[in-house]
Amino acid sequence: MPSTPHTLTRTWRLAVLTGLAALVAAACGGGPDGAGGQEPAAPGAPAAIPDTTALIESVQKDSAVVLPAKYTQAGMLHLASNLQSAPNNFYAADGKTPIGYEVDLAKAIGKKLGVTVHHQDMAFGSLITSLQSGRVDLTMAAMNDTKTRQAQIDFVDYFSSGITIMVRKGNPDRISGPDTLCGKNVAVVQGTSHQKFAEEQNGKCTQGGKPALTVTATDSDTQNQNQLRTGRVAAILNDLPSAVYISRTAGEGKFFEVVPGEPLNGGPYGIGVNKENKPLAEAVQKALQSLIADGGYGKILQAWGVEQGAVKEAKLNGGS
Repeated sequence: MPSTPHTLTRTWRLAVLTGLAALVAAACGGGPDGAGGQEPAAPGAPAAIPDTTALIESVQKDSAVVLPAKYTQAGMLHLASNLQSAPNNFYAADGKTPIGYEVDLAKAIGKKLGVTVHHQDMAFGSLITSLQSGRVDLTMAAMNDTKTRQAQIDFVDYFSSGITIMVRKGNPDRISGPDTLCGKNVAVVQGTSHQKFAEEQNGKCTQGGKPALTVTATDSDTQNQNQLRTGRVAAILNDLPSAVYISRTAGEGKFFEVVPGEPLNGGPYGIGVNKENKPLAEAVQKALQSLIADGGYGKILQAWGVEQGAVKEAKLNGGS
């Protein structure tokens, strides 16, 4: 996997198991491309897994979007993912059904195109090669669209992730953005881009005549969450989807909250398409743009609480 500014920020993985009466979730960074840790969610956090059935069913086919004939005839697109990254993509209580905001977006795009989308779970490192070999038609797994990866596959950008600030519920330290971290103790996972950002922000604080920012680097996000809960740190830096999911699940949503605002050092996630299949890439791009235009896209992200990462345009290879 190529090293990018966001590569280290999604290296920790997530396994999620939900029950009928209780939700026990390990909330990690936004997937294999970034960082996070593990924090069990307390029992009973239904808002963490919204029922989007009616929302997806309401999506209508867009007759103006032309899908290559072989997919229309098959009635299906095969999409590969790495199903262990809540709230991006993970398994429901049955351990078989893919769910997550990415899964919902894929279903909605399929409906725009008039086909179903079949999810296939595989190792993150196998996604690009499976796409190149024709084993699958698409990939969608919180994969950053970067120039390095664009040399291998094409991307249809659907989400903007980046660093987000998570604080204790009620925001007792009144943190509203990076500048208000000066003089505070901030927790990050060791070796991630979150740590690099915090150290850079510390330099900005001191150069501006403000109190230094203290960076506490640990081995996991679980440790960071414990420190935040006990007040030993004022904030945690994490990826947007992960921070949102943790804040909605930990302590039934009573422990943490995410500071509003656009992700810091943001970059797009992209749906991967074989570079030799431009017609499919263009069809997916137009279907997503149609979903953005009619509001369905925004409703899906809002249902999962990740609307801060919404894009206004479905760009093709818009990453840097």
